[in-house]
Amino acid sequence: MSAANFMQRACLIAAITGLAACQQDAGSGANVPGGGKPTAAYDGIAQGDTVRFTGTEPFWGGSISGSMLTYSTPKNPDGQTFSVERFAGNGGLGFTGKMDKAAFNMAVTPGNCSDGMSDRTYPFVVTLQLGEETRNGCGWTDSQPFKGDANP
Repeated sequence: MSAANFMQRACLIAAITGLAACQQDAGSGANVPGGGKPTAAYDGIAQGDTVRFTGTEPFWGGSISGSMLTYSTPKNPDGQTFSVERFAGNGGLGFTGKMDKAAFNMAVTPGNCSDGMSDRTYPFVVTLQLGEETRNGCGWTDSQPFKGDANP
């Protein structure tokens, strides 16, 4: 693994797991998962749930089912499918893989999210590191759907 890929993956893992090295002392009033105490891995999305995601500027989206992720854009509406590894941190899920030759690292964390283009509110914030580019979007599952108009 190259140094750049290692750093990208380390940053993604740190964002999800709230590593102790990145946390302030629990007595400082810092808002850290578990209040600075060890917490269980995130279990807010069941292993069998399909995770769907969408983002704008540029437009992108897709879904993750099991260990397979499909990533689509307006230029490729059918999408590209590839395998990913799933891991649960303290504050969400991470998915890592390679799309073509680019590193693909996605964090899915709970929180209200707006796509900025519709009246929908999504239950998850999605952060994607695709190669050197970072993209922000929203996510949902069948058991935790978005709220708002289904046909914007």
